[in-house]
Amino acid sequence: MSEKKTPTLQYRFDGPEDAPVLILGPSLGTTWHMFDRQVPELVKQWRVLRFDLPGHGGAPAHPAGSVAELATRLLATLDGLGVQRFGYAGCALGGAVGIELALRHPERLASLALVAASPRFGTPDEFRQRGVIVRTNGLDPIARSAPDRWFTGGFAAAQPAITEWAVQMVRTTDPGCYIAACEALAAFDVRPELGRIGVPTLVLVGSEDQVTGPAEARTLVAGIHDARLAVVPAASHLVPVEQPAAVTDLLVRHFSTAWQQPFDTGQTALPAAAPVPAPAAPAPVAMPTPAPVPVPAAPPRTAPVAEIAAAAEPPQPVAPPDRYETGLKIRREVLGDAHVEGVLARADEFSGDFEELVTRYAWGEVWDRPALDRRSRSCVTLTALVAGGHLEDLAVHTRAALRNGLTPQEIKEVLLQAAVYCGVPAANSAFRVAQQVIREETTPAE
Repeated sequence: MSEKKTPTLQYRFDGPEDAPVLILGPSLGTTWHMFDRQVPELVKQWRVLRFDLPGHGGAPAHPAGSVAELATRLLATLDGLGVQRFGYAGCALGGAVGIELALRHPERLASLALVAASPRFGTPDEFRQRGVIVRTNGLDPIARSAPDRWFTGGFAAAQPAITEWAVQMVRTTDPGCYIAACEALAAFDVRPELGRIGVPTLVLVGSEDQVTGPAEARTLVAGIHDARLAVVPAASHLVPVEQPAAVTDLLVRHFSTAWQQPFDTGQTALPAAAPVPAPAAPAPVAMPTPAPVPVPAAPPRTAPVAEIAAAAEPPQPVAPPDRYETGLKIRREVLGDAHVEGVLARADEFSGDFEELVTRYAWGEVWDRPALDRRSRSCVTLTALVAGGHLEDLAVHTRAALRNGLTPQEIKEVLLQAAVYCGVPAANSAFRVAQQVIREETTPAE
């Protein structure tokens, strides 16, 4: 039997081979070039590894559906390079990967910087809706609106070349990988776990960031025991691009003074494996060179040390799942938080038991069965609702079908099939309902 190999990430190294390793993780829709302006200073003290998210910057298009999976792929990449201990700085989705590493693999992490990050990115509905837009219209609407999310208005107007560079980064991303990353962010919520992060942490945010702004940064600082906050003036979401000198200075200061020593496991250290040559990287996008930044004196450098992992604990008995909680989770993922919260808010003493029954058995039992995926279940559900003439529920489940990955073209084919087997009048009404929902859900916001 062969084991399925974990895909690795596209990466590049800069800096001296004998220096401690510092990893830079990019945000959704960007490439490793978003840190081009930081690298010249960082390589004076560290061996800098930058990676691309799947399907970004020409990286292989192997979608990763969770932040945990991205962290696993990064660790597999580092294991192949013989890198066992490292500092990590990540922006937005890259920051989420850093949080995941700090929570699940603290023994690997020497220091952490979270840039434009959050313990929860907006609401799940927002990112799943973005996936619907991309699945229907491609990445062009997202690409055209990226500068408004990423930069302040003044910067975008004064730097048209960088603004266009940002648009092209998104436009050339693989749509399937972008949608999977949206799903990963939709499911990411570590607010209850922040207190378990023990690594020294810098939380860095642009003062004008409307995506993950100072409020989200303060939530991180309040939850992480050893965390400091840095708010960079006149900067939005891609603060390393918009205010490169300030970000570089903050990263140098943090990693120079807050590099935690390896855990004492009582094990004998093993020599690190020989480094694997990195693939040739595309030419960096040209940006103006920042003025030199004063760098504080750094402590003596130590090479990263490989460690033997502690023995795994014996598996513990697993309690059977709570079908209501499972059902509530699936119901929210399929129908959206706003819809489910509205339904539950309207439930009273008379209807509450019915809502619990639906959540527990329809969503916690049937929708959770593994033999059909959610796309297939949406096809079956739409057909059944057309046959029964349940137009109000048809509207709800047309939205759900889009969230589950069906395209408008595929929904049309389901309704055409229903016209043959359920009757033309029923399908006629269904087409009107579905057409309106699809227009609402797939029209990009102005």
